[in-house]
Amino acid sequence: MTTELATFAGGCFWCMVEPFDERPGIENIVSGYTGGHVENPTYEQVCSDTTGHVEAVQITFNPDIMPYEKLVDTFWQQIDPTDAGGQFNDRGESYQTAIFYHNETQRQIAEQSKQKLKESGKFNQPIVTPILPAKTFYRAEEEHQDYYKKQSFHYRLYKKGSGREDFIKENWKQGFDKSDLKAKLTPIQYSVTQENGTERPFANEYWDNEDEGIYVDLISGDVLFSSHDKFDANCGWPSFTKPVDPYQIEEKTDTSHRMIRTEVRSKNADSHLGHVFEDGPQDRGGLRYCMNSAAMKFIPKDEMTEKGYENYLYLFN
Repeated sequence: MTTELATFAGGCFWCMVEPFDERPGIENIVSGYTGGHVENPTYEQVCSDTTGHVEAVQITFNPDIMPYEKLVDTFWQQIDPTDAGGQFNDRGESYQTAIFYHNETQRQIAEQSKQKLKESGKFNQPIVTPILPAKTFYRAEEEHQDYYKKQSFHYRLYKKGSGREDFIKENWKQGFDKSDLKAKLTPIQYSVTQENGTERPFANEYWDNEDEGIYVDLISGDVLFSSHDKFDANCGWPSFTKPVDPYQIEEKTDTSHRMIRTEVRSKNADSHLGHVFEDGPQDRGGLRYCMNSAAMKFIPKDEMTEKGYENYLYLFN
């Protein structure tokens, strides 16, 4: 297996691990410091803005499964690239953003991605995140590693309180016009995805589909599930043990119908997909992602290359 390194500075490194962690092709993520002139700096030294270092994450990844382009896209979607003085409530040199490239190919990809973002007109202010050659990376203290897992409650408060969470929702969500969707989707597709509806069990397109392939979000086209993770839950809806890429879904508490459930929505299209329960196969993680066929489109394995999903053929090797 071939692996590469990717290094990103996006403000507080606590918030830069979760978006990449547990995604396919990600082997390891380390929080640390880079870009400066002081060897083996401490957290306190870096925060004093006297070392030249920024807080950053270094990712070991398999480019055959997770291309560098996707990592760069994910990086942009975590930050305010117009802010040269830090990120959100965190101000100062150590919280500045940067992409640190490890080879010429990474530099070209990062530069092209930055130019594309400039030309998109998404932001009225200049894109100021620099693209720099990678320097020595120093691992941060252990308490900062996987902080979003170790201190999940405080992490959630911090991400919300700092302003990062709201900024991401306001600036990086894909916008889909409701009237256009109503014209393009069937009544049941619109009801499920836009109105949190539920289709009838045992009377939907994919509940008993056994073909090899992937299930993608009906609206955004993002990959959601693989046929390898599909199982017969005897509930009448397509059920899966896990998503292909956890980054592409969001889970929310659903208290409708006098029940407390965990709703599953697509990240980019913000479509209702279904719910996740803890009554799945215990030998496969114990989860059951119970989805609506009307929220997804099935791409057979032999059509994946033709339809632009060749990067996901690894799922069937």
